[in-house]
Amino acid sequence: MGRESDVGEGKAELRWGVEQRLEFIEFRLFWEGHVNRIDVMQQFGVSVNQASADLNRYISLAPDNMVYDKSARTYVRGNGFACHFREPDAAHYLSQLRLVADNVMDQEDCWIPELPPYSSAPTPVRGVNPVTLRSVVGAIRRSEAIEVKYQSLSSPEPRWRWMAPHAIAFDGFRWHTRAFCLTDDCFKDFLLSRILDIRGSRESETSADDDRDWHSEVTLEVGPHPDLSETQAKVIALDYGMRGGKAKIKVRRALLYYALRRLGLDTDPAARSPKDQQIVLLNQDQVRPHFSSVGSSSSPASQVLES
Repeated sequence: MGRESDVGEGKAELRWGVEQRLEFIEFRLFWEGHVNRIDVMQQFGVSVNQASADLNRYISLAPDNMVYDKSARTYVRGNGFACHFREPDAAHYLSQLRLVADNVMDQEDCWIPELPPYSSAPTPVRGVNPVTLRSVVGAIRRSEAIEVKYQSLSSPEPRWRWMAPHAIAFDGFRWHTRAFCLTDDCFKDFLLSRILDIRGSRESETSADDDRDWHSEVTLEVGPHPDLSETQAKVIALDYGMRGGKAKIKVRRALLYYALRRLGLDTDPAARSPKDQQIVLLNQDQVRPHFSSVGSSSSPASQVLES
């Protein structure tokens, strides 16, 4: 207990740059099993003395976490290793793989020294104009309304309209801005890629606090498809981190349509085979009233998205 307290007090006194380097040392120890001075020097561009000081500082804070292997001339993970700066997170590790593969992160900025072979199912590149994104984000920060030229698929030609954006959202495939539409007098989502031009701005008279669907949450309870075998159901439970045969997924009510669609829960489970459907919505009676009450249109898609 005393040692954990010492680590906590030591962390509280660290500058951000130092703490990040110590977190890197711990990351390498957990995932690679070893770390040395050159790793720290190359990753952060620090001197030999600074890298040595970081390693010594880490040992003083977590003495059981690494020992020096004289034959390998490197520090290796100790038998009593326990993370102090960041809990092991598979999502953090895998996200670095994806960022490098998608050319969002340079490999030298990645904390993984040797990337395993990686690929993913292709996703179409969404053509979000950076100037458009900058204007939308600026309007959000300044609480302004902007006049945009928007191409909706419900009309053959784009038209100008005023909107007051207050948030950015991602539905798993496309980026949106959540905004109050002054034309339709309601909150809805607009695809950033369909904003073709912006020509004006003005002070917004709408408050983001009035977007009840954005500020309220719905909890989805999902479980294995009842027609799966017992062993198949157990595997699905592991896939989704279920406890007691179900997983609880919180989602903003404004994004409920997208969440159900992405999870394959927007259609009748009987329409697909159990091995394809895999999960079912256990609390459908509680979720459906929220789904049907979003917005004012009778069409679920148009309730949230300016198509």
